[in-house]
Amino acid sequence: MRDFDFHRTQAGGMARLRDSRPVKVIAVTGGKGGVGKTTVSANLALSIAARGREVMLVDADFGLANVDVVLGLHTRFHLGHVLKGDCSLEDAIVTGPRGLQVVPAASGLAHMANLSCAESAGLIRAFSDLYHRIDVMVIDTAAGLHDSVVSFTRAAHHVLIVVCDEPASITDAYALIKVLSRQHGVSRFQILASQTRRAGEGLELFQKIARVCDRFLNVTLEFAGSVPFDDYLRRAVQQQAAVVEAFPSSQSAGAFKNLALKADKWSVPQGARGHLEFFVERLVGARSGPSAVLQ
Repeated sequence: MRDFDFHRTQAGGMARLRDSRPVKVIAVTGGKGGVGKTTVSANLALSIAARGREVMLVDADFGLANVDVVLGLHTRFHLGHVLKGDCSLEDAIVTGPRGLQVVPAASGLAHMANLSCAESAGLIRAFSDLYHRIDVMVIDTAAGLHDSVVSFTRAAHHVLIVVCDEPASITDAYALIKVLSRQHGVSRFQILASQTRRAGEGLELFQKIARVCDRFLNVTLEFAGSVPFDDYLRRAVQQQAAVVEAFPSSQSAGAFKNLALKADKWSVPQGARGHLEFFVERLVGARSGPSAVLQ
């Protein structure tokens, strides 16, 4: 792995000062694959961008990266090149619909699928060097409990867990919440029901998970809503497009727009929390003023 240089020059600090607002970071994850996590990440990011926010979408599903495929983007560099030192993080960013800034990852590379905690931490810190104007960052993590999933969810401000009404999905979602809460101090989670087929199914699914968590864990769960299974969502995936762009009047697109409305109201932290975070300098700068940014 490339030895990232995190020393700040005064000129770099001044550039960062011009955009010292804190960035809201949302990690999208799930206990198992196949629940539509990447589709949720892409459509949520675009729906937030449609509300006038500057949004960055980061593909952190390193083993099965496909955000660029879902959005039909052509990329030259990805995070694998950044780790190797072949390019900077700035070089890897591509622009998607509605000005969405996308950071692609590599698919099918064994090393990328098994990043160490130190390598994940290096990538997280590297984002503090970006000079892009960003209001919200959406991170599409891998499924399961790999080190990179833990690192990226801990570094985010909000954790959105995507779950569908299948026993394996529910069990794995609970396991993820348990590990993140008991071992890593994450205490608040947003639950999104995916691929629902009738009214009320999403809330029932949320209540199943909430009952178990209330009994065994000291966490706060909030119902983020549900995304119905519809043919338009399937067609959008086949077209390599987001459903909110290809079929904006569909039920699934409406669900993502409602999710973006809720996410837009989620709080932005006022100051760093004392552990590894994205854009920590902006958090410190927002709390402490210009002198903190220039140090």
